[in-house]
Amino acid sequence: MGLLETTITGKKRGSSHAHVVAELGSAIVSGRIPEGSILPGDTELSMRFGVSRTVLREAMKTLAAKRLIEAKAKVGTRALPRSNWNFFDPDVLGWRCDVGVDLSFIEHLAEMRLALEPAAAAAAALRASSDDIVALYAIAAKFDDPKHTPESIAKVDLEFHLAIARMSGNPFMRSASALIEAALAISFRLSSPAASPEKIDEVATNHLRIAHAIASRDPDKAVAAMRHVIDVGRTRIHKTLEGDE
Repeated sequence: MGLLETTITGKKRGSSHAHVVAELGSAIVSGRIPEGSILPGDTELSMRFGVSRTVLREAMKTLAAKRLIEAKAKVGTRALPRSNWNFFDPDVLGWRCDVGVDLSFIEHLAEMRLALEPAAAAAAALRASSDDIVALYAIAAKFDDPKHTPESIAKVDLEFHLAIARMSGNPFMRSASALIEAALAISFRLSSPAASPEKIDEVATNHLRIAHAIASRDPDKAVAAMRHVIDVGRTRIHKTLEGDE
């Protein structure tokens, strides 16, 4: 289950391993477990979560892979500073979003999207097959529905952007998809374009412009169209956050 789906449904993963990872990971990212602090020992954590040492060990390996913790002999397991965290990891991004977003976080996310997605659109314009383009137009057509809910339009949005990442032919682009999901999850929570038919129409038009640019094999237009979509979404979220403040 991806970050966007988790945000929409509110469902969490159910295994013992996933529960331990989520509880400890969320506690570290939220600051409930301070950066640099030493975590309780295996015996205490096993009892706290009601899991075997084998499950706990696997959970700790998962958190270490996300660069949230580091185990050292004779020292224990330490919560790493946020400068070490893997923010490309979907879980880490999800826990960060759960803490609450601010303008700084929105800007950092938008900067990364602007660095990656216009390049993906340009690559798609050069590399996409005819079947890829037909499929992209089919996804773009799904935006044009005035009955969209925040949930349904967010799912179409994610499908569209992931399709372009895949069409780029660059595996690194597809691996960075957690950033796209995080941005759309935030949009779903704060300022969905499904709020009005006019905004839905604007989103449909802007995404169709990206599809047209890719279909015409024009990387420059694809870059401009993608940048515009990201900027519009960022501005919409800024207005919501500034209004709350």
